[in-house]
Amino acid sequence: MSRAGGNIDDFGIDTISLAGPLEVKLRAARDAGFSQVMLGARDVVGHEGGVAAAAHAVRASGLRVTGFQVLRDFEGLSGHLHEYKVDVAKSMLETCAALGSKVLLACSSTSTHASTDPDTMAADLRKLAMLALPLGVKVAYEGLSWGRSVNEFPQAWDIVCRADMPNLGIGLDSFHAFATQTPIDELDMLDADRIFLVQLADFMWQEIRSVEERITTARHFRVFPGEGVHSEQVAQWVLRLHGLGYRGDYSFEVFNDDYQQMPPTDVAARAHRSALWLGEEVLRRSVPIPNAMTLRP
Repeated sequence: MSRAGGNIDDFGIDTISLAGPLEVKLRAARDAGFSQVMLGARDVVGHEGGVAAAAHAVRASGLRVTGFQVLRDFEGLSGHLHEYKVDVAKSMLETCAALGSKVLLACSSTSTHASTDPDTMAADLRKLAMLALPLGVKVAYEGLSWGRSVNEFPQAWDIVCRADMPNLGIGLDSFHAFATQTPIDELDMLDADRIFLVQLADFMWQEIRSVEERITTARHFRVFPGEGVHSEQVAQWVLRLHGLGYRGDYSFEVFNDDYQQMPPTDVAARAHRSALWLGEEVLRRSVPIPNAMTLRP
């Protein structure tokens, strides 16, 4: 299967979707048929053998690292708060590089102490990108749907463009776009070469009515693409990005309390069925209806 036509190897799973220690998660992802994995910081720094042992486990798994997450509330701070976050960022970047990850995900700030001035935020992200540059790491900036001033991807893209660094790009998350009902046509403004990561997830209700419900849904009730009620939107998102020329990675970022109570092998198998649907049916258009996927119980 050619990459130009879509390949299931373009899709990976996030360790936050699985229960258990890092080695168990890596084995479940590999045995399900994935070739890449997105790593959460807690799975790495919480390893009983430390970061070095975690990095060894990742290399031994044979899985390619999609990226490392997540740096929060970095931009827009000043004084001692800014210096504190710079120290945190340096530590996370070093860990990111040690894992062999080429991408660090940074989410838009939710802090009430952060400036809402776009040029100030851009300057901070420019500094972050400069710290990442000698380590060979790219920074993917994602707009959280409950971010203080950047809560949709068009706003995040504006900040990325203002910062104007070659290793600073945008991170997209379908959940946040669906939660804010951001029009899909807004994707057309993006430069495909500056999209550094795409995270995919769905949820089980048609709309989210408040910021509080948005946060609760995001952290506890996401499901894999094809399992929720926005399957057609997920499919159209992937097709639109493909049409723009995006040929990078897609990661399934699914926070789900139920999945944390299921064997990781079962959850990884569900995720891989989503990869098969998107890679073989949606991108290759072997079926006419984008939400034709049905997951077996």
